[in-house]
Amino acid sequence: MNKFARIPMKSRTTRAAIAALVLGLSTSGATFAEVVAWDMPNEYGETSVSGEADKIFAERLAANSDGRIIVTNHFGGSLGYKSKDHWAAVEDNAVPIASTYTGVFTGFDPIFLLNNMPFMATNPTQSKALIDAARPYYAAAFAKGNQILLLTEPWSPVGIWSKRPIMSGSDMQGLKIRTYDKNGTITLQNIGAAAIQMSWADVVPALSTNAIEAVLTSEEGGLSANFQEFLDHYHYVNFTMGSNMVHMNADVFKDLPEDLQGIVLETAREVEDELWSRAQDRIDLNVKRLADANVTAITEVPASFIEELKSAGQQAIDEWRALVGDAKADEILAAYSAQLDLVSN
Repeated sequence: MNKFARIPMKSRTTRAAIAALVLGLSTSGATFAEVVAWDMPNEYGETSVSGEADKIFAERLAANSDGRIIVTNHFGGSLGYKSKDHWAAVEDNAVPIASTYTGVFTGFDPIFLLNNMPFMATNPTQSKALIDAARPYYAAAFAKGNQILLLTEPWSPVGIWSKRPIMSGSDMQGLKIRTYDKNGTITLQNIGAAAIQMSWADVVPALSTNAIEAVLTSEEGGLSANFQEFLDHYHYVNFTMGSNMVHMNADVFKDLPEDLQGIVLETAREVEDELWSRAQDRIDLNVKRLADANVTAITEVPASFIEELKSAGQQAIDEWRALVGDAKADEILAAYSAQLDLVSN
């Protein structure tokens, strides 16, 4: 059973949701004018782990605010925004809130390279510790765009989807593989692949036309987009384990009544803790989901291949250190080490 299903996630349309809530609010003395309605885009699909997380946040926020905040989720880029567009969309309040894979925000601040640094954080414990260590830096980066970070939503570790087994660097030579950010592109180009950075919305069309023959992403992402229709091997290389980040316009937040500000922040903390506590369950579940989809799961990737990937990815780490400065990089990594010590004791 999908562990995320323990939290109700019944889909609603905006009109039906608001009508039902207005009826309920009328019995408690609230008025329609007090209902805040937000549209929240996510480039990934509704059944992806981030899509499910978005629905949990929206429903919990409605419940915790007694229906005074209604979030309408929009999945699969249905509002016309790709992840890279979310920064400007939220900054300009074209949408007040978004759920985004923030590795596409590296042009705004190099801190957004960190969450998906090659082999730096490869499981839920490490990924959450890295986020907690860097949270003040993420907050400062979002503030430059008049935004606040509300919560993070875990993905599962990143591997390689392909049409055939890939067990060494030599198997990567010339492979037309989609990557999702600068870190992955650098790493896979260094190992000899024909790496192409591509927005999520463009991946399935590229697979269907054979423009690419492999994808660097999680098993979760691939299953949510039915990659099994094109690719029948998944390699658990544990390249990294990233997350989506839910961020909102700072002015919209400040304009909320003080009690609703508190409810938004507390709900974000509550949902984030629940999502991360279930992350390993989701990873375990996906092993069975791969089998059910007739995908060959290669869980024992040769250590020599992992070492080749690590060596190829060192350039990404070195470039990040150069961008943020050695002092700041050392400060963040020391905080990360301290977080790891904290959770292991």
